[in-house]
Amino acid sequence: MVKILIIEDEEKIRANIKQILELANFETIVAENGKQGLEYVKDKNPNLIICDLMMPELDGYSVLSLLRQDIHTAGIPLIFLSAKSERSDLRRGMELGADDYLTKPFDADELLQAVNARLEKQSLVNQQTQYKIDALREAITYSLPHEFNTPLNHIMCISDLLLKEYDSVTNQDNLEMLQMIHSSAGRLHQLTMNFLLYVDLEMTLSNPERLAEIRQNLIRIRVKDMIESTALQVAKKWERTDDLILNLTQGLINISPLKMTKVLSEVIDNAFKFSPAGTQVKIISQTIEDKFILYIIDCGRGMTEEQIANLGAYMQFKRTMYEQQGCGLGLSIAKQILQIYNGDLTIESITGKQTIVRIVMPLVMFGM
Repeated sequence: MVKILIIEDEEKIRANIKQILELANFETIVAENGKQGLEYVKDKNPNLIICDLMMPELDGYSVLSLLRQDIHTAGIPLIFLSAKSERSDLRRGMELGADDYLTKPFDADELLQAVNARLEKQSLVNQQTQYKIDALREAITYSLPHEFNTPLNHIMCISDLLLKEYDSVTNQDNLEMLQMIHSSAGRLHQLTMNFLLYVDLEMTLSNPERLAEIRQNLIRIRVKDMIESTALQVAKKWERTDDLILNLTQGLINISPLKMTKVLSEVIDNAFKFSPAGTQVKIISQTIEDKFILYIIDCGRGMTEEQIANLGAYMQFKRTMYEQQGCGLGLSIAKQILQIYNGDLTIESITGKQTIVRIVMPLVMFGM
């Protein structure tokens, strides 16, 4: 049975709400003030809270603020009751995170409509969250063991060979095998770090309070030099500096420098990884009105519509979707980072011919 906590200091109103809800088959808990209500939240774990706005000692604003600061209660939907109809009071409550409000006096139908609407919305949020968890669990179960085992097997096989044949192989052979071990270990480490980052980003995007905090503490960066240096570094890694074409304009954007570098390195690395040597990788930027737009264009194998559609659908680890390791997770991480900083990443691709990754970020319009 759905449990609803009523926090109301006026006895008649409190009793009236309780009666209406119980006749509609809801379980009710009543609190006479904000302090008592907060205690009941911890003990009773209600599915929804109906809270009066103006109460002595601890008003509705304070109750809501304290609820949203606690990770265990931050997600509980709350409906404010107010005898005041001024827009400033209602707006303040919504800015603090209230889900809805009712202005006194209200009738039974208004109350039940508001309650049912909030419960249905919360149920949908819970279903979406569970879908994400199930999809991620499935992806991990099917694909991560293989992703980890591939470099790990290289390390084990080559190190086993070194141990058995250490006295009969040349120094040059030893060096080559040690380099192979080092390369496989680096790949394993990169996979682990990307997976941990992916999970952290997913948790951030699912946490409105954490997301708001990040967006309130933004760092302005001039992005042109960062794009150029990252692109050159990646091109050198693939020994393809002659294939790199840069046509960049300056832009001032709000994002963590480390996070933007991660976005650039993942997207540009994919462009080189999945295009043949001797073909161009073009990186072009422009500013249009209040947007900074970056294009990364390669003439490689491209992506199918299914692969593009599934970038944000928690399926990146499924090897059946990709012919080669490494495609998908990096792009998904880039997309998540950009979403956190109010940006976006889209992909257009012609299979076997071309892929265009388009990054859009809000442009800081002053201080250039």
